[in-house]
Amino acid sequence: MQEKQPEKPLFRQLLEASSVGIHLVASTFIGLAVGYALDKLFGTSPYLTVIFLIIGIIAGFRELVRVARKQEK
Repeated sequence: MQEKQPEKPLFRQLLEASSVGIHLVASTFIGLAVGYALDKLFGTSPYLTVIFLIIGIIAGFRELVRVARKQEK
């Protein structure tokens, strides 16, 4: 039988939920920046920018799903 965990305070839950938007934007921007820098370095424009932008978007949505599952428990 599983023991019931104590509920987190409302403020903490709101703080965790509000950080999702920041993670989504930050990971997208970081992926874009890394791809752009690598394109400039290797001269492969726009291929690496697009690839790393997609990786950043995926990472942001992965974090969104992780936080949603954590809130569900």
